[in-house]
Amino acid sequence: MIVTTNVFKGSFPKRMIVTVMIFVACTASFMLRVHMSINLLAMIQPTVSNNSFIITNSTVAISSNQEHSNETFTKDDNHIVPTLAVPDYGPRYDWKQNIQSHILGAYFYGYLLTSLPAGPLAERYGPQRLIGYSFLLCAIVTALFPLLAAIDVWCVIAGRFMIGFLSGFVYPTLHNVISRWIPPNEKSKAVACIAGGSTFGTVITWPFAGLLTEHFGWVYAFYVPALLSALVGVIWFWLIADSPSDHKTITKEERDLIEASFGSTVSKAKAKPPLGKVVTSLPFAALVLSHYSSFWGLNFFVTQAPKFINEVLGFNLTNAGFLSSLPYLARMFSGFFFGIIGDGLRRNETMTVTALRKSFIVFSHFLPGAFLIALPFIAQNPIVTVSCIIACLGFNGASTITNLVNAQDLAPNFAATLYGMMNFLATTAGFLAPMTVAFFTSEKNTMDEWKYVFLLTAGFYIVSGIFFIAFGSGKVQKWNEIKQQPAAVSAEPEVLSVKL
Repeated sequence: MIVTTNVFKGSFPKRMIVTVMIFVACTASFMLRVHMSINLLAMIQPTVSNNSFIITNSTVAISSNQEHSNETFTKDDNHIVPTLAVPDYGPRYDWKQNIQSHILGAYFYGYLLTSLPAGPLAERYGPQRLIGYSFLLCAIVTALFPLLAAIDVWCVIAGRFMIGFLSGFVYPTLHNVISRWIPPNEKSKAVACIAGGSTFGTVITWPFAGLLTEHFGWVYAFYVPALLSALVGVIWFWLIADSPSDHKTITKEERDLIEASFGSTVSKAKAKPPLGKVVTSLPFAALVLSHYSSFWGLNFFVTQAPKFINEVLGFNLTNAGFLSSLPYLARMFSGFFFGIIGDGLRRNETMTVTALRKSFIVFSHFLPGAFLIALPFIAQNPIVTVSCIIACLGFNGASTITNLVNAQDLAPNFAATLYGMMNFLATTAGFLAPMTVAFFTSEKNTMDEWKYVFLLTAGFYIVSGIFFIAFGSGKVQKWNEIKQQPAAVSAEPEVLSVKL
């Protein structure tokens, strides 16, 4: 049965409000995820890198042509060392590279714990409360960060862990919202809002946090996001219900339209996925590997791009935040662009689904890897370096028609389970990437050290792309079928017939 999705006269469709709030929730969630990477730059004591000059026993060694007009000198016995005249953004703390990596990675430790159980909890208790309370509690924790920093660095790490723990509920629960509210022929727009909102949150947060820090101090770069998070939580409770039948102001016509649009495609029975066959499936292994590499690259730039652009390339915080957001802006627009091309090719049956997925791996994985390999060798000035990073994530936007949708190809019945499994594994990149950067830059913080990080990330892209081309698939797998429970199926009609 085909159900039309007309816009009802005199009433703004509630499902459109839900779609807008999905975008807003994803924007706010990523704001809470990424703003720490800018704030941290203003919270730590800057160290003198090997690009500066050191005076020891009256012997001058100069290792850079950079000017050091902002340096003063202090003398201690026979040693004269430069002391940076740093801007006064608020209290600063002597947190070393490994501590900074723990702060940035703690979010993902917490995120891991709740990303898997979030879906079942949403089904049991409803998505409204899970998401609403997540944002309200995140607002409280975020507002406490200046106090936590003054107490001890481990309190900061615990705070970031809690933010990740609460945020882990958001994305799986939003998929549950889509399954309850959005008709099948409108789901693509809602899913696009998840990816678009995440990217938009990154794009606006870095320059916004940089401006707040430079004009008001880093404490306001926590207070303002906390206020916005609380506002999103309140609005979510006000506008969103668990389902159309629970909404108090939805029209009967729209409620009936949404419920009728699902027809018999939404099964009331809860089928358990054949996990043994899933984890031993080569197409699924290829999907997991390609998704992990894509997520590694994404989270590497989310957590480390501001640090690299500020400390290695020498841009101030505002410019570092703005330049760090450009790759994600490119990824957002290219994602829509590649999605349109992919949908057109599939609609016209120009190639098989498998051929489509494998051909676009060239754009989503091979080209980003090539730009990262070239970056350390051609980046003679900061603009060229930033351009390479923009191109890297811009082409990775093609993942919207490769690893981000391939779970739907392999097993439509268990797509949510597959995505939850591969996203759970990919989340480990969120804390492993900062630890990797800390390992290579613990002694020095120059392009020579970052070169190895870029090459490692490029290797992930290329190796996973080759594996996907060899073993990936766009065909529905045999283990997707739900036919191996004859007893339960035959018993159910008998019970229903007695009741009727």
